[in-house]
Amino acid sequence: MSPVITIALADHHHLLREGIRSLLEREKDFKVVGEVADGLKVIGLVQRRKPRVLIMGLALPGLNSFEVTLRVRQRSPETAVILLSMYASDQYVVEALRSGASGYVVTQAKGIELIRAIRKVASGDRYLSAPLSEYSVDTWLQRAKTRTLDPYDALTRREREVFNLVSEGHSSARIASRLSISRRTAESHRANVMRKLHLSNQIDLIRFAIARGILTLPSDPLRHSDRGPRRPEPN
Repeated sequence: MSPVITIALADHHHLLREGIRSLLEREKDFKVVGEVADGLKVIGLVQRRKPRVLIMGLALPGLNSFEVTLRVRQRSPETAVILLSMYASDQYVVEALRSGASGYVVTQAKGIELIRAIRKVASGDRYLSAPLSEYSVDTWLQRAKTRTLDPYDALTRREREVFNLVSEGHSSARIASRLSISRRTAESHRANVMRKLHLSNQIDLIRFAIARGILTLPSDPLRHSDRGPRRPEPN
C-alpha cells in the first residue's frame, strides 16, 4: 500500500479550497490535514500539521505567496509547495521557483494534472503544468537564478509583512492589529519600506508590488470578486 501523502491547502476562496479538497479526497493515499485563507497563518499551519505538500493560491491576503513559500522552505524543508495561478507568465514562474516552490499549476488545468503534480513533488521532483512544461525545469531554474535582484530583497521579514498589508490598502492601525505590534512600530516599518524601495507614495508602492508579482493584476477576476480592489484606509 502506498504511503499517505499529507496535504495542506491555502487560498482565500472557500469554494476553491472545498473543490480541491473534494478532488483530493477521492485519492486513497491523499489526506488533507488542514487549510487556511490568510497568508499570515500558513506558517503556523505547516509547523503544526507538517504536511508533505502545501497547495497555495497565488493571491493570498496578509502575506504574499512567494514570501510564504520562502518561509515554508526555510522552516519546513520537507514540505513541498505547489502554487496555483491563473497566470502562465515568466514573471510569476521565475519568482515562484526563486522562492523555492516545487510546482506551479495554472488554474485552467484539469484536476488530474493537480493530482499528477502532487505525486511528482511528493517524490522530490518538480512539476510545471502546460504550457510552462514546454521548457525544461532546468531552463526555468536557470532563469530564476539569474533574475536581477531588486530593493525588495533588502527588506526585513517584518518589513515585507508590512509592505504586503500596505499594498492591500490597510491603515497603520489595522496593520498593527494584524501583526500584534504598536501603531508607532507599524508606521516605522512602513517608513523604512518606502525609503528602502525608493517610493514616494502608495500608488508607487502598488505599482512596485504588481511589477514584482506580489500583487496580482486587476484583470484577475477571482482576486477582486470577493475582496474587491481595496481603497486605502486612513492612517
